[in-house]
Amino acid sequence: MPRILLTVIHGLHYRLPATDYRLLLLKGNIMKRSFWTLGLLIVLVSAVAPGCVGRALKEGAGVIIGARGTFVPIQPVAVGDGRPLGIYKRFELETKDDFGGKTPPELWDRLPQALADVLAKKKIPNEPSGKTLLVRVRTLHYEDASLVGMALGPLEEVVTRVELVDKSSGKVLGVANCIGRTKETVNQGVAKKAAGLAKGIGAWIDKRYPKAGRED
Repeated sequence: MPRILLTVIHGLHYRLPATDYRLLLLKGNIMKRSFWTLGLLIVLVSAVAPGCVGRALKEGAGVIIGARGTFVPIQPVAVGDGRPLGIYKRFELETKDDFGGKTPPELWDRLPQALADVLAKKKIPNEPSGKTLLVRVRTLHYEDASLVGMALGPLEEVVTRVELVDKSSGKVLGVANCIGRTKETVNQGVAKKAAGLAKGIGAWIDKRYPKAGRED
């Protein structure tokens, strides 16, 4: 005579044969093994292809952030005079290719509007008339995504030497390397590099431009 296992369901007594109980245990073990197998698969995929996950996250961030821009001062602007660029109300670009003619003309076509957009965002006035600061830009290096670059990531960049010049006197107020760079496929192209370069130039001007006198 088989042993009888007594269980309580919602307060009612129910007699479950031991053979049925063993079947329930077997099903439970199978489900546990399935969950463990699924978890192991997830761990293996994450371990084998972490780059794919990281790249997807970088591409998503790239859509939001866009191109990057930075500057490295070589001859700082009037270190002892606070923020002296406040006397300038107009900014004018002068561009030159010093990279063997490899800089695409589209970069120079797009840079003026890109810089105007950056200055407007920082509320720095850029009027049709007024004392003019000449922003003299020349290319030192221009990099499109190459086979080597794609192997390490879709790096593109433009490196420039920028001089801030008082147009009326011709005096050079400061010199810096300004860089526009992208590291995501979604940000490839000349327009994005121009936007990144404008961010670098704009950040330099912003640092030496006083808070007072900016547009509301």
